[in-house]
Amino acid sequence: YLLKKNSKKASKKVVQLMGSGTILREVIAAAEILKADFGVESDIWSVTSFNELRKDGLATRRWNLLHPQETSRVSYVNDCLAKTVGPVIASTDYMKSYADQIRDFVPRRYAVLGTDGFGRSDTRQRLREFFEVDRHFIALAALSALAEENIIETKIVSQAIERFGINPDKLDPANS
Repeated sequence: YLLKKNSKKASKKVVQLMGSGTILREVIAAAEILKADFGVESDIWSVTSFNELRKDGLATRRWNLLHPQETSRVSYVNDCLAKTVGPVIASTDYMKSYADQIRDFVPRRYAVLGTDGFGRSDTRQRLREFFEVDRHFIALAALSALAEENIIETKIVSQAIERFGINPDKLDPANS
């Protein structure tokens, strides 16, 4: 569901940020960073269950397959995002595949952040930084998606990497 609509009809730099569970706080913080530092508006979505969204999408697809002469139905995810603009960034404290399971039902560019890798024991903040799902990586993913769509210049993404103190040469957490 839409937790907070921040974009306006005239907004040019807009992203849709999705968060599930406790990562939602990081999503909200990323939206604040994007607005304050980069002039990017972020609509914030709380996802209560990626599993249920997938079930709905699959059921919608099945119904459309079996009723070819009737008006096609639209999945809940597609319906929610239909009147929005900008790339969609989903963040979760689970593996990327958890949020990635709705990719087929998101109507445009969709980036997923998750904690792929091996178990670790540390503070939540340090784990999110390590697995690249904290507020800075959420903001970075949003800026990168906007750059890929030619909404902002790629140099802004590089500036964000520097501003956030991200080491672009650090080991990939999924492989360490």
